[in-house]
Amino acid sequence: MKPFTVLVLLIGVLLTVSCAENPKKSKSEEMQERKKVVYQVFTRLFGNTNTTNKPWGTVEENGVGKFADFDDKALQEIKALGVTHIWYTGVPHHAVINDYTTYGISNDDPDVVKGRAGSPYAVKDYYNVNPDLAVDPAKRLDEFKELIERTHKNGLKLLIDIVPNHVARRYEGLTNPEGIEDFGVSDDTSVEYTRNNNFYYIPGTAFKVPEWQDGYRPLGGENHPLADGKFTEEPAKWTGNGSRAPQPQQNDWYETVKINYGVRPDGSKDFEKLPPEYAMKGYEDHFEFWKDKDLPDSWYKFRDIALYWLDFGVDGFRFDMAEMVPVEFWSFLNASIKMKNPDAFLLAEVYNPGLYRDYIHKGKMDYLYDKVELYDSIKHIMQGHGWTDHIPVVQNGLKDIEHHMLHFLENHDEQRIASPEFVGDPEIAKPAMVVSATISTSPTMIYFGQEVGEDGSEEAGFGRPSRTSIFDYIGVPAHQRWMNNKKFDGGQLSEKEKSLRDFYKNLLNFTINSPALMGEYQEIHFYNKDNTPTYDHRVLSYVRWSFDEKLVIVSNFDREKNYRFDLKIPQDIIAKWGLADGIYPLKENLYGEQKNKLKVEEGQGKIAIELDPLQSFIFRIAQ
Repeated sequence: MKPFTVLVLLIGVLLTVSCAENPKKSKSEEMQERKKVVYQVFTRLFGNTNTTNKPWGTVEENGVGKFADFDDKALQEIKALGVTHIWYTGVPHHAVINDYTTYGISNDDPDVVKGRAGSPYAVKDYYNVNPDLAVDPAKRLDEFKELIERTHKNGLKLLIDIVPNHVARRYEGLTNPEGIEDFGVSDDTSVEYTRNNNFYYIPGTAFKVPEWQDGYRPLGGENHPLADGKFTEEPAKWTGNGSRAPQPQQNDWYETVKINYGVRPDGSKDFEKLPPEYAMKGYEDHFEFWKDKDLPDSWYKFRDIALYWLDFGVDGFRFDMAEMVPVEFWSFLNASIKMKNPDAFLLAEVYNPGLYRDYIHKGKMDYLYDKVELYDSIKHIMQGHGWTDHIPVVQNGLKDIEHHMLHFLENHDEQRIASPEFVGDPEIAKPAMVVSATISTSPTMIYFGQEVGEDGSEEAGFGRPSRTSIFDYIGVPAHQRWMNNKKFDGGQLSEKEKSLRDFYKNLLNFTINSPALMGEYQEIHFYNKDNTPTYDHRVLSYVRWSFDEKLVIVSNFDREKNYRFDLKIPQDIIAKWGLADGIYPLKENLYGEQKNKLKVEEGQGKIAIELDPLQSFIFRIAQ
């Protein structure tokens, strides 16, 4: 066969695959598909009305929220914000400093627990839930089941965390299903590594508690019978972040131990490699590929955990530090999940852009955090360091996977927008939030309290101000004002806080109802920067459109400057929209008071714009 013929055939195959992967959507399909909005809530903190906020305070002193606090009213208000999914963070039973021995739960050692309430990412029992979250700890699984049912009844889906990279140093499953063995029970602890061990070991060496630095002491130095600088673990295991030292450092993930997936200590893999062509295949083919393979024991353990929670009613998972686990495992796990629930929502924490496509295509992840690209770029612009010119470049670089890159401005790992360490004023986030929520077909995520300007200023204990602590018992003041003693009506909010929440509500509800935001995108930023003298790098503009909706979006990131200009819509876009010369009324969808019009003349569009500081417009063309 001639080379030219081969080339033509190859192009034809690629086009066929591309069309199969990204088929043109009909009008009816566009009407069904909408943006997703995830509301991340730290479950332990949400319903806590206690305002004491003593550093290192006990549960009796500082209080704790419960599953029951998410009543119908709370869930309806969350949904009314424009939310489709709730991520209940911190549900699996993790190590805590609280005495639950009455319920058969062993006490945890403060020397290997971060904070008093404990890290949600040091899971102690994957088949049960945090006893702190139950009114009756003996019935904690029943109470979580009731929360799942309430969540679904109120028209929302829910996610919980799974942390495959590591577990708590003392893992103890109390309610494992029949035939399920705890991590490490059958391990050969005489060797550093063998394929079916769940952990890595340091044979002949005992674990040592870190040497505490900079004045840190567990529980803030409080006397506690177990806070004695000792923890029995012999032989020592590798620490969760990969430290192979028997005495990890204070900044290591010393409260956790790393899971072995069949990756040898030298980095080579003790399992079959996924063939490259599987990047183009669906989860059914991935499932078939792994179905008859002999795989490391840890793969099966986490598969069984995920399927258990799907059976329980959970609609999806957020996977912690997914890039620290082999992509082949994710192919196996996510294919197993999708075979059981094709609509399961699978979100992963991956920070290395070089791995994005592997974890999406080979690992069959639905969504990854868009932190390193969009979030970091927008944060710099909000802080006054960056230019909006960078955002279209980011979007173009992710064009092939933009739908899979979940957008956010806050989560439990990041600084609160209103904290002085970020920008100190939640109003500054308004243009950033508009861009984050409308520039892509990807889901949007907000963190509870973000919508009322929570500033994360509490000195909680292990946690540091600027981030709401995930390690301690603490109250969340701005959120508590919205909660209003569990009336969930915003009764204690200031007028500024109410206005901010209304902004989020208007924006998010627009996004989940807009077909254009699941359609096409094209930046008009550089065209306007080149052709409009008063338009500059503190403004951003782009268009979004679908079969029956056309949007023009423009945002001013400047805190002080007003902008007045004619925003130009290039001829190629006007042609794609099929607009003849004439004047078209515009509806503004954030504020609803603008009377702007699109004037098309000689095939080019023009909109007279007056932008106040931090103002954005979402114009819909009325046809």
